[in-house]
Amino acid sequence: MKKSILLVTLLAAMTSTAAFANNQVVNQGAQPQQQGFSGPTHGINTVKGVVEAGMFSDDTPVTLTGYLTSSLGGEHYTFTDGSGTMTVEIDHDKWFGLQATPNTKITIQGEIDKELNHTQIDVDHVRLAQ
Repeated sequence: MKKSILLVTLLAAMTSTAAFANNQVVNQGAQPQQQGFSGPTHGINTVKGVVEAGMFSDDTPVTLTGYLTSSLGGEHYTFTDGSGTMTVEIDHDKWFGLQATPNTKITIQGEIDKELNHTQIDVDHVRLAQ
């Protein structure tokens, strides 16, 4: 009786360990899914809207969809969305593995950075446009 209980327990442990290990192998090859909300946004969503936002718009959240047309050096780029062109700052850690060219349509999320002599977007996240 004790041997059969021990045998059943041992078989159950081996089966669950194999199933767990198999699940880990499958999950290692899976691509991570985008997290968070994906849907319509309210607020400023065009370069023209950013330019027209006024002097009290500093730190206002924005979501813009368009293209990076050129690198200005360092972490600064020229961004266009058809309504206008603006400088955006994208820190190296905000790319999240994405590689973009002037033909890659992207969506950037960030805040307006309004200074006395210029306005730009500080980007928090870059992703491929849907």
